[in-house]
Amino acid sequence: MANPPTHVVPIGPPLGATVALKAQEPWVENLNLNLMCRECKEDPPNIVEDFSAGDTICGSCGLVLGDRIVDTRSEWRTFTNDDQNNDDPSRVGDGANPLLNGAQLQTDIAFVGGASAKSRDLSRTQNKATHDKSTKTLLAAYKEIGSLCDGIGIPKNVSDTAKHLFKITVDENAFRGKSQETVIAGCIFIACRQCKVPRTFREIFDLTKVSKPEIGRVFKALEKFFNGRNEKTNAAIVEAGGIPDPNGSGFNAAVESTTPKDLCLRFCSQLNLSQKCTTLSQDIAIRAETTGDLAGRSPISTAAACIYMASYLAGEARTAKDVSIVAGVSDGTIRNAFKLMLPNKERLVKPEWIADGRADFKRLPVA
Repeated sequence: MANPPTHVVPIGPPLGATVALKAQEPWVENLNLNLMCRECKEDPPNIVEDFSAGDTICGSCGLVLGDRIVDTRSEWRTFTNDDQNNDDPSRVGDGANPLLNGAQLQTDIAFVGGASAKSRDLSRTQNKATHDKSTKTLLAAYKEIGSLCDGIGIPKNVSDTAKHLFKITVDENAFRGKSQETVIAGCIFIACRQCKVPRTFREIFDLTKVSKPEIGRVFKALEKFFNGRNEKTNAAIVEAGGIPDPNGSGFNAAVESTTPKDLCLRFCSQLNLSQKCTTLSQDIAIRAETTGDLAGRSPISTAAACIYMASYLAGEARTAKDVSIVAGVSDGTIRNAFKLMLPNKERLVKPEWIADGRADFKRLPVA
């Protein structure tokens, strides 16, 4: 019985359509450089890089195609007995740390478990010979600063600034009689102000356990020290015929104090308030400072009262107890500050907030 005829169904566009598509593609120059042996002319070429001689050789006929090539491989050899399941050594070592003294290029003799007694004695002798007490003190202080800053979520740039400030005080022996923990607390407080990450004396006290009066005294001493140091630096620049930087050297302690507006952003974030409520509280804080309605109050108390008022105005009410937990002040202090603000509410809130319906005085609690 004869087989039925088979019909072949073509898959894809016709051949003419494919040729037309290729013809429509724009011409692009091939800029790839391919090294090829001029004798063999093999494609793909059989090229061998002889790093020991620094030559590029054709693997088929032996013709030297180039010389003085750069060896980009690592310059060490790793043996099984020496590896000890560790990573390969760094190619050029770590970069110099500006927070440490010395060249930082010394050779360390490693000692691992199972090594001979001579290796242990040699490592111990080398550690004694290269021991630097000042570097050890700095490393311990840097470790403490890093752990303290990480504990309350302070950014790394604040931590690095505090370390740099501490190193300046150590290099010039400015606070030899003060405890290291006290100086560290003052450096962290100044670094927070410089990096626009405000923290109050109370927060630094809770972090470092250094009393608030002691932090205040150290801050004043550090401010005087850094200001005097900057004045000497600027005078030396002027004597040399230069022009001092009008913005300071970057380590000037005479920065603006923490304002209620700076604290509102962080406290509102911890209270899960909307951006509208945060902006309203910052606006009220600025107007309260300008009008003097809360004159004599601390920035943290002013910020807490402004947030308390703004949360009710925006319809996202937070009790005085909720705000007090975040701000670290008593709820009675917040209510007393709110009572002082309530008679001047029309002056503290912009009219457009009321006109747009974003804020409503009817939502305010009775003082």
